[in-house]
Amino acid sequence: MDTPTSAAPDEKTPPPELALATQLGKEKSSPSGPPEISAAVARLTSNSIDELHKLVSELQKMQEFLKSEVDNVQRQIDSAVAGINIIVETIGPWKSIAGSSGTRNVRMGGPAANLQTKTPS
Repeated sequence: MDTPTSAAPDEKTPPPELALATQLGKEKSSPSGPPEISAAVARLTSNSIDELHKLVSELQKMQEFLKSEVDNVQRQIDSAVAGINIIVETIGPWKSIAGSSGTRNVRMGGPAANLQTKTPS
């Protein structure tokens, strides 16, 4: 049972490179048909590739814009959080003083404590 490990090339079948070259030579020699189709396909693919490049460029610009907007919104959020923290730190001591006095309706000290309400005459 001797089986060859590789098939011997058929002498009647030309190598693929030669077959391709022969076919291309035939297409170039015919005045109508394949060369025109090839040119049309080349134009279409070229146009498609150009359009894809334009699209990629637009998408990159949009990505840069969105990134800058995200950064801008993040800065605004950070600023708002910082402002809230300042308010909480300022009100915190007032809350603890109000809680220790036992009554919630007592006016605490601070800038507003010195204001007097005028009664209409």
